[in-house]
Amino acid sequence: MPLINIITSIDAIKEADELLQEISNELAELTGKPESYVMTSLQTNVPMTFSGTSEPCCYVEIKSIGAIEPAKMSGVFCKLISSKTGIPANRIYLGFEDVSANLWGWNGRTFG
Repeated sequence: MPLINIITSIDAIKEADELLQEISNELAELTGKPESYVMTSLQTNVPMTFSGTSEPCCYVEIKSIGAIEPAKMSGVFCKLISSKTGIPANRIYLGFEDVSANLWGWNGRTFG
């Protein structure tokens, strides 16, 4: 049920699969949820601006049923994404959402 969606303006990410695997592992660890429930997504080459420029930037969505700790997660994911993409941490926004179990579906049902 934890989901991390990375949207970036850069054309491509070298070793994107490796980044997604590291992100998946970190999200499972930080939420305490089984990695078998973690989903990762990466969208590159998205037209974006940040701070009035089109310099490389990134938006990260993190959603889960509980276990969201923005203060703890923000630094971890900014550092990891920055190290793999070259995008400075001050050009990465993160959005966090704690979703009600009855609003999260999987396998033909909801979690609540």
